[in-house]
Amino acid sequence: MPAEPSSKFEPFIPDSAKIPEFTFRAVLTGALLGIIFGASSLYLVLKVGITVSASIPVAVISLALFRAWSKAGGRDATILENNITQTGGSAGESIAFGVGVTMPAILILGFDLELTRVMLVAVLGGLLGILMMIPLRRALIVKEHGVLKYPEGTACAAVLKAGVDEVSRAAASPSAKAEMAAAEAAGLGKSPGARVIFTGFGIGLVYKTLNIAFKGWKDAPEKVFGAPLKSGSVSAEVSPELVGVGYIIGPYIGGLMAAGGVLSYLVLIPLIKFFGEGLLGPLAPGTIPISEMGPSAIRGAYILYIGAGCVAAGGLISLVQAMPTIWHGLKGGMHDIGLARGGAAKSEEQTPRTDRDLSLKFVGIGILVLMAGIMLAPSLHMNFLGALLIVAFGFLFVTVSSRLTGEIGSTSNPISGMTVATLLFTCLIFLVVGWTGGTYYVMALSIGGIVCIASSNGGTTSQDLKTGFLIGATPKLQQYSILIGALSSALLLGPILMRLNDSAVVYVPVAEVAPAGLQTDVTRLEKRESLHGPQARDDAGSYYSWHKTDEVGGPAGKYLVNDQGAAVWLVDPGINGTHTTRPDGTTVRKFDAPKATLVSYIIKGILDQQLPWALVLFGAMITVTMQMSFVPALAFAVGVYLPLSSSLPIFVGGMIRLLVDRWMKRKPVYAGMDPETFNAECDKSPGVLLASGYIAGGAIAGIIIAFLAGVTEEFDAAVGRWATEHNPFYNGPHADLLSLIPYALLCGFLYFVAKEKLLAPRR
Repeated sequence: MPAEPSSKFEPFIPDSAKIPEFTFRAVLTGALLGIIFGASSLYLVLKVGITVSASIPVAVISLALFRAWSKAGGRDATILENNITQTGGSAGESIAFGVGVTMPAILILGFDLELTRVMLVAVLGGLLGILMMIPLRRALIVKEHGVLKYPEGTACAAVLKAGVDEVSRAAASPSAKAEMAAAEAAGLGKSPGARVIFTGFGIGLVYKTLNIAFKGWKDAPEKVFGAPLKSGSVSAEVSPELVGVGYIIGPYIGGLMAAGGVLSYLVLIPLIKFFGEGLLGPLAPGTIPISEMGPSAIRGAYILYIGAGCVAAGGLISLVQAMPTIWHGLKGGMHDIGLARGGAAKSEEQTPRTDRDLSLKFVGIGILVLMAGIMLAPSLHMNFLGALLIVAFGFLFVTVSSRLTGEIGSTSNPISGMTVATLLFTCLIFLVVGWTGGTYYVMALSIGGIVCIASSNGGTTSQDLKTGFLIGATPKLQQYSILIGALSSALLLGPILMRLNDSAVVYVPVAEVAPAGLQTDVTRLEKRESLHGPQARDDAGSYYSWHKTDEVGGPAGKYLVNDQGAAVWLVDPGINGTHTTRPDGTTVRKFDAPKATLVSYIIKGILDQQLPWALVLFGAMITVTMQMSFVPALAFAVGVYLPLSSSLPIFVGGMIRLLVDRWMKRKPVYAGMDPETFNAECDKSPGVLLASGYIAGGAIAGIIIAFLAGVTEEFDAAVGRWATEHNPFYNGPHADLLSLIPYALLCGFLYFVAKEKLLAPRR
């Protein structure tokens, strides 16, 4: 049963208080932080398929920035201004998740990643999710207060209250003042440790720069085994962002992901090598004999398909498991909308400040404008049926996502499952009406991308509005803020995605993949392009762009073809590519984009049925086996797909969190605390804040390095030569072991800060 309307609830700042809220500096800071955390989240979702909520880190940074400004002679921000900043800054992460899950599938399906398409999907999905959620605010946030907990939104409100300024403290309600006094007496009302997250950001930035740009040490130490575990290997990417992710998501999920990687690298790859080494020729879909393959080649030819089957089955199982909750959420949402329509309309002057939303007229016109943009944008290849599917699935999953965020939190919200369901139903409808060509690949992806971003941003919006409800914000101003933040982030995520892909592109000589050569008719080709990046130094020619869709004579993919029709280069993308070594011997680290791969396989599998189904089904059966063993299968399945070098450091971060949480439970201040309250305290602890800084600093450094790749080619080459010849941490017989030393220092610093042995708050 829904809760009774919470008319007696008293927020931190009462409705009658008049303190600064929607200021230019708060909105601008939120938009800038949203761009930063959106970029770092995009980097993460391309590497490991997950993101972490940005609300608490943005709130902490906002508190720190404005507090520093006040010490320099300016005015400190009120709690409502800081809330506007965190509201605008949180949108980037949710949009980045949807972009990273869907748009790279365009590359995997063999199409060009067009900037306008990515930007349109990001903008339309982000704004649509916010507008569709606004009519649900009174139903979900106000009427269901006390029923829907919104764990991250509640924790973010606690962070903002802990860093409250003097103006807000004076304006606070009597109950809020009593709450602050009680928290301070219990030792829980301290400042949330802004310097911790900035220290983490600085360490992550410097560490990643020294590691990657200056080749300070090997970035992924590896041990490859011989018989009897031939081709088995263990490796770890010693980066700050991955250990930070592991600390935040905890030991359980981190352990499941690492276990999936162990299955791939220490069971399946050695097994394929054991049984296939005696084969004289290649075993499809591989193109060379297994006896000539190393661990990475076996993974590229076979394990990726098995892993995709694991992830697909895990996503479907998660969706089936969530169906009762989704159905409950849908019914509750529909019921709530009915409740929200009751009563006579009030003017804005008659409506309390803490209950003012953007008008339904604004929302309705905004949605119609966005739908017109969806249908008229040439790069989306959208027709009326596609737009209709976006409205139907968008409204369904924004409603469900907003409610589920309140029940189980944004971290556990099954956005991936909703995206899978959208794509499955969309592709089946396309198949029924006979739409199976390449244009409909793009249309299906655009539908899935917009719905994914809308549902993700709808959940984030509801979480932010819950934070505002608790502290006494003006909903209308929050809604303006998140619209501005979403638009700012969406416009820049497209260029960032394209640059990250370009930085790791490898142009592979056709002789390596098709010894007999490949030929096509250039009269059918129009687009011409040149090589980009380091390889452009050796070949400045202009070529036709050819998208090969079959496997005859050589792998499918994008080729650069000369004027005579002969393929010269295979363009192996930076996202989900399989070639990691350029002709000059330099190596690149690809982005695996596990969930984008799943998206591409759903589309290709249904519309074209061009998959090695045996390998995919093997993977699905692995997931079913794990689920029958009562092991949550999706995290394990993602681990099977990801390189062990990505999942192992996440496990390391999770184990540090395990040790710290056990230590925290023994502290008197947490004795007898219920699990929900304890988890809320842990989510704003120094360890989580430092880990958030690691993530932001490491990811931003990676993005900057990727953006400068074409500008610093000579510097990179010179540093690489010096490191190869003179740096034992980067190259040599002991480089793998020596590179663990700086990583151990990074992890040790996180452990001691989390235990308040370092950077402890001043008493």
